Amino acid sequence: MQLVFATNNSNKVKEVQSLIPSHIKLLSLKDIGCFEDVPETQDNIEGNAIQKAEYIKLHYGYDCFADDTGLEVETLNGAPGVFSARYAGPQRNDSDNMNLLLEKLKTKDNRKAQFKTVIALNINNKMETFTGICKGEITTTKQGEKGFGYDPIFKAKGFENTFAQMDLEQKNSIGHRGKAVQQLVAYLNSL
Repeated sequence: MQLVFATNNSNKVKEVQSLIPSHIKLLSLKDIGCFEDVPETQDNIEGNAIQKAEYIKLHYGYDCFADDTGLEVETLNGAPGVFSARYAGPQRNDSDNMNLLLEKLKTKDNRKAQFKTVIALNINNKMETFTGICKGEITTTKQGEKGFGYDPIFKAKGFENTFAQMDLEQKNSIGHRGKAVQQLVAYLNSL
């Protein structure tokens, strides 16, 4: 089986590749010659994932899946949410995004947050979605060198280390994307 993962984020490809069984060949957007920005114009995470999966199927003809992930902070009414990647502006800079979030939480006692990933699978002209959620909290400082995005300031519930202090295997076993990918794999294995 061959599937396109509709992302240009090499960190996501690496993370997901480690979870996908070897009989499924994962192709990136680069592998299929897609170098344009795939649209993400929906107002929620699920809508963006579906839009990206539909775009690749329509324009390139491949069975594919796409994900969208957001960090939802309780005291900020779910922000940055669908705007997580470009929270501090269109430059999509992880450090700027974290700094802005830490600044907005500076005077807040409630630091509860959750990462939410939705994967949309477009296969055999049918759309399926899978959702993974990891609850936790935002730390007061950046900690750790691994991972990407908000990983240095997110600590999963019940853990002392941030995602950026965990190895990929541990992060995938408890993380939002890992949970969604497990559901995706279970579905693919049932086909």
